[in-house]
Amino acid sequence: MELQSFAPVARRDARVLILGTLPGPESWRRGQYYAHPWNAFWRIMGELFGASLDQPYRVRLATLRARGVAMWDVCQSAYRPGALDADIRRDSIVAHDFAHFYATHRQIRLVCFNGQTAAALYRRLVTPGLPERWQDLPRATLPSTSPAHAGLGVAQKLERWREALSGVPGLLDGS
Repeated sequence: MELQSFAPVARRDARVLILGTLPGPESWRRGQYYAHPWNAFWRIMGELFGASLDQPYRVRLATLRARGVAMWDVCQSAYRPGALDADIRRDSIVAHDFAHFYATHRQIRLVCFNGQTAAALYRRLVTPGLPERWQDLPRATLPSTSPAHAGLGVAQKLERWREALSGVPGLLDGS
């Protein structure tokens, strides 16, 4: 199935950009980032920023925006017959225009990847085409929040995410 990404969740003053690969079938069906009930993303965002799963989706997005967190995907579109990142046909991927995104979101100080696949696709498909000033943005590859990444529990994933995001002054304390 050919899937399209969602629009970015971002204010122009965002300081952190969290990148996934491409919405999975459940996210696409519900029209929400990280909609699979076993995905730990919103539990982690709840702990770090107060964007908890018990809030309406629009409130979670508003909370992230207000805290300086942007969210998007590396892939604009791709053929993905299943739910796993491994199911994405690499020859079908069209990457987003990150040069334009960074030009309109100049406060980004850290790019976080929700898993190894997002990081690898970004390195291969995005970095070579970026203007030099954005090629050197600090990056952090974090444990995937997907239930398929079961090597770490949610508490361990949370601590890795907290550690990476603590490098952006004022982000976690809301200042």
